[in-house]
Amino acid sequence: MSLKIIVLAKQVPDTRNVGKDAMKEDGTINRAALPAIFNPEDLNALEQALRLKEAHPGSTVTMLTMGPGRAAEIIREGLYRGADTGYLLTDRAFAGADTLATSYALATAIRKIGDYDLILGGRQAIDGDTAQVGPQVAEKLGLSQVTYAEEILKVDEANKRIVVKRHIDGGVETVEAPYPIVITVNGSAAPCRPRNAKLVQKYKRALGKQEKAALKELNYADLYENRPYLNIQEWSVNDVNGDLAQCGLSGSPTKVKAIQNIVFQAKESKSLTGADQDIEDLIVELLANHTIG
Repeated sequence: MSLKIIVLAKQVPDTRNVGKDAMKEDGTINRAALPAIFNPEDLNALEQALRLKEAHPGSTVTMLTMGPGRAAEIIREGLYRGADTGYLLTDRAFAGADTLATSYALATAIRKIGDYDLILGGRQAIDGDTAQVGPQVAEKLGLSQVTYAEEILKVDEANKRIVVKRHIDGGVETVEAPYPIVITVNGSAAPCRPRNAKLVQKYKRALGKQEKAALKELNYADLYENRPYLNIQEWSVNDVNGDLAQCGLSGSPTKVKAIQNIVFQAKESKSLTGADQDIEDLIVELLANHTIG
């Protein structure tokens, strides 16, 4: 038997280089000021999905992301690695969404996709670090969930149950749960495989509608008629029957007040020799100020 897997992925600003222009006046991220990358933990989730696809012949992996037209790059990256198809949720009405509005939009898209067994995503995105979207999607869809997953150990298709190893504070836990299910994957899980050269050649011209419109001239236009898999599907709020009041800024109770780039600097330094007394004094000092112990 085969599995139908959806991977939730996000194009995020590279928060390793946050500057003074990183936030707009309305408290949303100025994505134009930062380079966009594939959210790291979503890549870990994609790898788990691809491993399941290999272990269960006939399985499919569908990418789902939300963002502006350029976020179609996330779909392509998934296709390059072994995903089968993807959908881009893109609409001005989705802009400025917090985790509540994001999970609502993703849940409406998943309902439109309809047929699925597993929904995988990264534990959290580096532009928010909330780890809320996956669990909120599960809640909105009425599904079981497993968080902090390290590895999917077994899928029992006959009984529709899945066994997952998860990393928790103080150790490792193995859990079993029924599916359909939402699973969020840690960054400490297996890294995602690199692009496959043949798949890059197959999908390198895959484009979304907005990307095509932005081109002065659409080369190889006949390809998009003869090879439908090169057309990355885009869905608006209306396409997924979304409620505008629950999307974007209007559906987001969370507001960002400020973003700061903080650099830690040592105010004091101390030089030590290799003498036993110096080492002993340092240990006593660290114990006294509770740095250790």
